[in-house]
Amino acid sequence: MDAYHKLITFKIKPSVQRIAIMDYLLTHRTHPSVDEVYTSLCEAMPTLSRTTVYNTLELLSESGAALMLTIDEGKVCFDGDTSPHAHFLCRKCGKIYDLPVESTIKEVMGLSPDGHVIDEVHYYYKGTCKNCLAK
Repeated sequence: MDAYHKLITFKIKPSVQRIAIMDYLLTHRTHPSVDEVYTSLCEAMPTLSRTTVYNTLELLSESGAALMLTIDEGKVCFDGDTSPHAHFLCRKCGKIYDLPVESTIKEVMGLSPDGHVIDEVHYYYKGTCKNCLAK
């Protein structure tokens, strides 16, 4: 799904800035921070501000069009992939990787046995990535 259609799907009014930010999340699977998105887009969009990037990323996460990741205590990151998956943070290089999840995790969404409605689940793993181990 392209950025424009993803915004429409999540009932977010498209603008040039919102489309660019959503497109960045969808095409750069690096789990960027606000500053990383801003730095990557500001040269091509001189009128873009950090505040606009922050507000847009917050809107995308609140609407379900993106995920807000708090796996790293030092910074908030964002993910355009909203399908059920886990995240792994390398404590050495700081990179965040996507990890597949078991189908049982996907089944957690919905009504819990005690009557709670679950609409969001986060699975975070931390350790050392294979690239850092190889060094």
